[in-house]
Amino acid sequence: MTEARHFVLAAGGTGGHMIPAHALAEELSRRGHHVALITDERGARIPGLFDGVQTHILPAGRLAGGPLGWLRGGRAILEGRAMAGRLYEAFAPAAVVGFGGYPALPALLAALKVKVPTVVHEQNAVLGRVNRLLGGRVDAIATAYPDVRRLKPAWFGKTHLVGNPVRDSVLALRDLPYPALDHVGVFRLLVTGGSQGASVLSQVVPAALGMLPLNLRRRLQVVQQCRVEDIEQVRADYAALSIPAELATYIADMAGRLALAHLVISRAGASTIAELTAAGRPAILVPLPSATDDHQTYNAREMAKAGGARAIAQPRFTAVELAKQMQKLALEPGALENAARRAHACGRPYAASDLADLVESLA
Repeated sequence: MTEARHFVLAAGGTGGHMIPAHALAEELSRRGHHVALITDERGARIPGLFDGVQTHILPAGRLAGGPLGWLRGGRAILEGRAMAGRLYEAFAPAAVVGFGGYPALPALLAALKVKVPTVVHEQNAVLGRVNRLLGGRVDAIATAYPDVRRLKPAWFGKTHLVGNPVRDSVLALRDLPYPALDHVGVFRLLVTGGSQGASVLSQVVPAALGMLPLNLRRRLQVVQQCRVEDIEQVRADYAALSIPAELATYIADMAGRLALAHLVISRAGASTIAELTAAGRPAILVPLPSATDDHQTYNAREMAKAGGARAIAQPRFTAVELAKQMQKLALEPGALENAARRAHACGRPYAASDLADLVESLA
């Protein structure tokens, strides 16, 4: 039996950082280890994650906004590093694992200062700013993709491809068949813009569905995540089209929705793609154009190249283009089932276990 150890996971900001950290926490806990989370206020507010895990909210400044912003950010980082250092004195972690983003920076800096082993996990196909900043100093870099941009050749020797951990509830879908679909049955569409929603999906998707042939449109059932400011307009749009639609600002039971979905329209966030490929669900991906270093475009490439998804750049994401792509998938016999198999083949179902193995080896 593995000796019980203490591990600190540092993540915050969005679900893209928090979900893989949550999956690792579950795996380490199953192995008998003790886990603590360092996060920021936004990360701590995401529901359904880290229940029962010791959680510490630390200051996490951003080095942006000119000289005054750098000064404020630097002070917050130093304050967070000092607080993390005091936590380590009491918790004595065997390793600290960072998941990118500025909320992870103070925790990793404190670990480096006291020579605790460190790992950073990169969810995206482009190495993020904090992981680039610390890549030369940490003990290991874990990646979700085989090809990661901005990863320096000097770091290849300590880089490990593990994939992007997903929640157990999503991973359980991997062994279930793609939901049955024929030319007259209900066609279930899931639309999600990640933890922050996406206004462009609210604008384009209902309009595109209204352009579909009547025999296809009558089969649709939609579950869609919307921003608060968009949800009533989207509700009215679907009502005018007589399309049954369940709308929410946050989808808590993502596993349950994925289990029923025949097609997903979404952004190309790292956790979204990891869940799509874990479950084996075909998708139309719309990368967020303002994402740092355009990382969502690179995230989408592996799944799109394999045939499990179609990627549409936002400037080309119009109602006409979406309706055309949906008809190709929905009306061509076997197209969705084939895309589902190809999406499934891109999944890395052992990501949480492989990352836990790496963390344990450094401890």
